[in-house]
Amino acid sequence: MAGTALPGRLSWQTATVAQLIDETPTTRSILLELPGWSGHRAGQHVDVRLTAEDGYQAQRSYSLASAPEDQQLALTVQRLEDGEVSPYLVDVLEPGDPLELRGPIGGYFLWEAGLGGPLLLIAGGSGIVPLRAIARHKKKIGSDVPTRLLCSSRSPEDLIYRSEVEGWAAGGEVELRLALTRAWPEGFDGHRGRVDAALLEAFAWSPQERPLTYVCGPSGFVEAVANTLVELGHEAGRIRTERFGPTGS
Repeated sequence: MAGTALPGRLSWQTATVAQLIDETPTTRSILLELPGWSGHRAGQHVDVRLTAEDGYQAQRSYSLASAPEDQQLALTVQRLEDGEVSPYLVDVLEPGDPLELRGPIGGYFLWEAGLGGPLLLIAGGSGIVPLRAIARHKKKIGSDVPTRLLCSSRSPEDLIYRSEVEGWAAGGEVELRLALTRAWPEGFDGHRGRVDAALLEAFAWSPQERPLTYVCGPSGFVEAVANTLVELGHEAGRIRTERFGPTGS
């Protein structure tokens, strides 16, 4: 955002890939070492730039998956088959490789302790990435803000950070609800199908409790969820959204 970046914040920097973690069959987390990193806030993103041998460059924006307190920067990238950048990051990148970053960027889709709650986090697919940064930050600072997390994915195997998310729920850090749209295990007691008004009305706090809501995912998902929340009586000004459009590849 103009006027909000500190000097040098938006210069390109070269990080080194420290570790790669396969999260799902199509999604990989990239842990990065960047000694000159000036810090970020939970919910921000960075630009990533790739340069081919012939000089051709392509860049895309990716949310930071790491909390400000984490020792390494983390990006989590989902491969898009027709993508220009994501297939390289998911399938080709190796530990020790350099990766150009610019950021951190963003001053809207953020959560810090002073904003309070109750906190409602709603993720569609890879929209869980910046919400993970928020949840991790909340845990690191010892915040007791009540938090509910609604994750929509095709199947349990497609749920990014599945073990971590389930651990948050088991530890009482978040109240978790899963919405599976295509496949679910026998005995699954979550929501079957897309996130709808009935699910949101049942899981979200009442509008009178004024939850601070963060919705992230594909554009259609985010628009539908945000509009439904407003129709249910929630304040539009308490709903923050981040959309992943078709260029996020």
